[in-house]
Amino acid sequence: MSAQKGANPARRLFATILACEAIMTALAFPVAVSVMKVDGATAGAVCGGLAVACLLVAGLLRHSWAVAVGTVLQVLIIATGFMVPAMFFLGVVFGALWATAIWMGRKAASVQAR
Repeated sequence: MSAQKGANPARRLFATILACEAIMTALAFPVAVSVMKVDGATAGAVCGGLAVACLLVAGLLRHSWAVAVGTVLQVLIIATGFMVPAMFFLGVVFGALWATAIWMGRKAASVQAR
């Protein structure tokens, strides 16, 4: 299977990170409501919205702008730490994975260009 010219070689890694983040963010919803006593509608809108956004962006990674949108999602997921403090840590971990995927994708693209 050959790679398409101009295709992002790290697309599968980006999609995997976003899918795992969607699961993690969805699981933050019951914690926010039952443990942190956040309003159910607020927690549902934030956690559910971010989970759906992660899955949508994972499906749209064939577009060059999707990586930038994914980067914005990383910041928003870190911000969910204001509802569930553990999300600060988990968001930073996934943000580091995202940054590593960007770095690896650029490195792979430069090797492909040779």
